[in-house]
Amino acid sequence: MLAKGTTIDFNGQNVYAGIDIHLKSWKVTIMLGDREHKTFSQDPNAETLWNYLRKNFPGAVYHSAYEAGFCGFSAHRELAGFGIQNLVVNPADIPTTDKEKRQKEDKRDSRKIAKSLRNGELLGIYVPGKGMEELRGLVRYRKTLVKEISRHKCRIKSFIYFNGIKIPLEQDGISKHWSGRFTHWLREVELSTVHGKMVLDDTVDTAELLRKKLLKVNRHLRQVVRNGEYSEKLRLLQSIPGIGLISAITLLTEMEDILRFRNLDQLCSFVGLVPSTNSSGEKENVGRITRRNNRFLRSIIVEAAWMASRKDPSLLYCYGLLCKRMEPTEAIIRIAKKLLNRIRYVMKNETEYVHSVL
Repeated sequence: MLAKGTTIDFNGQNVYAGIDIHLKSWKVTIMLGDREHKTFSQDPNAETLWNYLRKNFPGAVYHSAYEAGFCGFSAHRELAGFGIQNLVVNPADIPTTDKEKRQKEDKRDSRKIAKSLRNGELLGIYVPGKGMEELRGLVRYRKTLVKEISRHKCRIKSFIYFNGIKIPLEQDGISKHWSGRFTHWLREVELSTVHGKMVLDDTVDTAELLRKKLLKVNRHLRQVVRNGEYSEKLRLLQSIPGIGLISAITLLTEMEDILRFRNLDQLCSFVGLVPSTNSSGEKENVGRITRRNNRFLRSIIVEAAWMASRKDPSLLYCYGLLCKRMEPTEAIIRIAKKLLNRIRYVMKNETEYVHSVL
């Protein structure tokens, strides 16, 4: 036994902490070498964990990991601020047994993370800079506004049709961009009771409020493009056929540092433009594009590919050849990969795109 007051030196040793993060508490498992030291609950802050590690394992190298979730990267930045080498991990990338799937508990989750971290089985996701993260949040908020406006417009037209009201021919077919005249017509629509009128007026008011918020966000993003610190990168991206302002700023905020992708295949995998595979022995089955993707990027890239295939002669020619041996929806994915390669080149070399000539 150690004499009273003796301090063990853990200098150079690795201590691993698997953290299952919740709003009101953290469940933490500490592992030292091949042994589990302790699993405990603590207050939801990095300083508490830091004090525990420093007190019980002085001089050690501290490693931690947690699943990406509601807290974003705030916990990561706090842990890193105390000198703890932390990873934020995609939950789908953590090795999980069938038993762990069927018997899910916080302590099991923290042990699983700690064990995988110790075994070197975890790969952390990319952590963006704080400024870029907040700009990305604004771009994603814009996408949410666009969806909400579309939903409210569908509700309004559905309500109109349900109540047997016909939209004038000169006003019909404008579901995407509503004119002030059409909005005025909606407010003048007469219904049998005040109850129906209240539903219609409130829904129109909400749609108008969302539209004003969207205009405000768009003005701010245009200001970022003109005068912000990312203006030059955005200008270069917009030199590529099919890439507009919103596409460019989405690409920049979702990828940020293009150099973190070693090659085009890795970038396509991140976006979600690679096929799913199921191979065993001599059999190899290649399916549709994988469900695993960056949902903000893939939709933008595919939409931009449709635009680029009309504006760029070489892509238009390539698309025509592909359509002779596959469906158009499959062909556009190939075009999206080619477009992604051009985006990677422009961002990596910081140079404008030069249009190819057939």
